[in-house]
Amino acid sequence: MWELYESQPGDGTKFSEKSIRGKTTLAAGDMTNESKPWSVSYQRTIEYEILNSPNLFKPENIDLLYPGAAKNSRRFVVIDSNVEKYYSKDIRNYFKYHSVEAKIVPFHSGEDYKTIDSYLSIVRELDSFPIHRRDEPIIMVGGGVLSDVAGFVASSYRRSVPHLKVPSTLMGYIDASIGIKNGINYNGYKNRLGSFEPPIRVLLDKSLLKTLPKRHILNGVSEIIKLAVIKDVGLFNLLEKYGGTSVDAKFQDDMGEKILDRAITGMLEELEPNLFEDDLARKVDFGHTFSYGLEIRHEANLLHGEAVLLDIVFSTMIAHKRCFLSAKELERIFNLIENLGITLDLSLLDPNALWQSLEERTCHRNGIQRVPMPRGLGNCIFINDINQEEILTAYHALTQNKVLQHDRI
Repeated sequence: MWELYESQPGDGTKFSEKSIRGKTTLAAGDMTNESKPWSVSYQRTIEYEILNSPNLFKPENIDLLYPGAAKNSRRFVVIDSNVEKYYSKDIRNYFKYHSVEAKIVPFHSGEDYKTIDSYLSIVRELDSFPIHRRDEPIIMVGGGVLSDVAGFVASSYRRSVPHLKVPSTLMGYIDASIGIKNGINYNGYKNRLGSFEPPIRVLLDKSLLKTLPKRHILNGVSEIIKLAVIKDVGLFNLLEKYGGTSVDAKFQDDMGEKILDRAITGMLEELEPNLFEDDLARKVDFGHTFSYGLEIRHEANLLHGEAVLLDIVFSTMIAHKRCFLSAKELERIFNLIENLGITLDLSLLDPNALWQSLEERTCHRNGIQRVPMPRGLGNCIFINDINQEEILTAYHALTQNKVLQHDRI
């Protein structure tokens, strides 16, 4: 079980007594007529659990009823339409067994549905099924896109209602569901509208991964590779030794569970101290600089993890050219990708688009590039001076395989 805690300007409101009196009453001994400012300070505690909960839809497992369900209470459940095919009956029987009235709302997965229309459709469904504002949380069962959209609904509906996440994809399991970000794409931009809103709980049942096609398993593996390269060489070693077997087993094996737990721990180590991204130099943004433009340009046929991995191999080439990574380390990264059965389409890379993506991310990061790069396997450095010529050089080196001198991807 993981538990997140952060104190954020938000457990008791404080006014300065003198400030409150400033406009209407002079403080004792104050002989001037100057207006005094009011000062507001509020501390909000962010705390939620992420726990392994096998056999989640079995009636004897009460985790899904958190924070408790009185008889005849309600639950609004948004579920990935693919997951519904396998688990709809189990979920309906679960809530019926516990005398909970549940409304099950299917949601189509994929980046095409991360839209304001999808957001509004969920809001309309909620309006037709009123729930209590504090003790009947929205339940989300699905992948990263569902988590993002429904999480945004929860953060804004009635100015915030609680929500509980159940990831059904590997991407959601080790990345999207365990943080507090949510959002939708808008006006041709990814995540242009969104908010920070913590779930009350995240429930992990890795058996849900068994229904995933291999492409979606590998989609999530890309985020694990990211963590391994940028911050955890021990995780990298595990992937080298056991990753292929665990991918084939869809992470149902013992080593697969160890890899998943280590990836989640590593992700939370980075997220917890910086939940609201006050510090914009983030290790977990590795693979998320150039991928942004790739996803926008190739939204219909490129999954998020596939774009991230293209970014990773491109970024590692820049790191190698800067002597941050040795040729041997670069080869290990490329070999790992190949041995895990991942095929990347390097023809999707375009130097001009990569530069435009960097410019957009620089704006997003408050005018400074802050591009995380590996400095040796498992270590990170941030650079702020990538130029167009460097992008072009790395592009030619990667697409022509000048470093490895034979096709690895």
